[in-house]
Amino acid sequence: MNILLLMDAYIRVPPLHYGGIERVVADLADGLVLRGHNVTLWAAPGSRTDAALESFGREGEWTGWSNVRNTLTLGGRFARMGRRFDVIHNFGRLAYLLSIARHRVGKVQTYMRPVNPANMKLFGRVGARELVFTAVSDAIRRTGAPGGGDWRVIYNCARPALYTLSTNVDAARAPLLFLGRLERCKGAHTAIDVARAANRKLIIAGNVSTVPHEKDYFERELKPRFDGELISYIGPVNDQQKIKLLGESAALMMPIEWEEPFPVTLPEAMLCGTPLIAFRRGGVPEGIIDGVTGFVCDTPDQMRDSIARLPEIDRRACRADAERRFSDEVITSAYESLYEELVSAGG
Repeated sequence: MNILLLMDAYIRVPPLHYGGIERVVADLADGLVLRGHNVTLWAAPGSRTDAALESFGREGEWTGWSNVRNTLTLGGRFARMGRRFDVIHNFGRLAYLLSIARHRVGKVQTYMRPVNPANMKLFGRVGARELVFTAVSDAIRRTGAPGGGDWRVIYNCARPALYTLSTNVDAARAPLLFLGRLERCKGAHTAIDVARAANRKLIIAGNVSTVPHEKDYFERELKPRFDGELISYIGPVNDQQKIKLLGESAALMMPIEWEEPFPVTLPEAMLCGTPLIAFRRGGVPEGIIDGVTGFVCDTPDQMRDSIARLPEIDRRACRADAERRFSDEVITSAYESLYEELVSAGG
């Protein structure tokens, strides 16, 4: 098949540091090429892929005007492309597909964040054809389903070959890890509270948001609590550093305070054998088998108590479940089957 993958230009594919869905797009593009498909990726400048790359936009720019400009740019590309592609798979803004909504070409729109059902209704009113919506968790699907449309759930993935299973970790003494963007909704402050209550070392890795109120959150509520002994902040990390950290950690802490869609760090941690301790929010509980690959909690006290139970977790079981449900091979196959379905339906 001739397949177009489309991603917002804000973060390159794959990202250098923070970025979840961009990693999935990178794995999917390379996996489809390996299976013999002709794949083109429209993404930010600086992206790297085995597919044919056609960049657009400016990395790091996310304003009202840039979104309009990018939408118009892509609309112009669609107007010139003819029947170049069998399937167009958009991981970016739904507006990118508006100019081809009624075209008889298979289209997939993937959501990795809560959905506004009004957008589905809009596409229904303009007579969109051959369009399937996918969500990275059932929790996200439920936010968009009231708007109508054909919905499927396909989780985010990680590439097992890149992650090493670590089994020689002392679950009762190894440090805990918080990994992610340091914004209030990610819950780093709660991770600190829980680690202190359990008297366990906590390593925090991730980038500080450029949004003013989130920068203030970091400066006022997190930074004063870093003592370099029990609680340590090491800044953003690259892939190699992340894998090493996960492999040396007793658990990855996810005390999220929002409806987290399905973080890529979840399968990444599991592929290293690292269990999750997470709040029951968004799609995160769908990725954890409670008591087997981690613990799903409702309160900080439950998180603290779960730390004491970490020796019960078999790290090999974490790896095995991630390979079974969230590997790049499994997720690429799911999307490939969906593309074939769309092509067959379109004649």
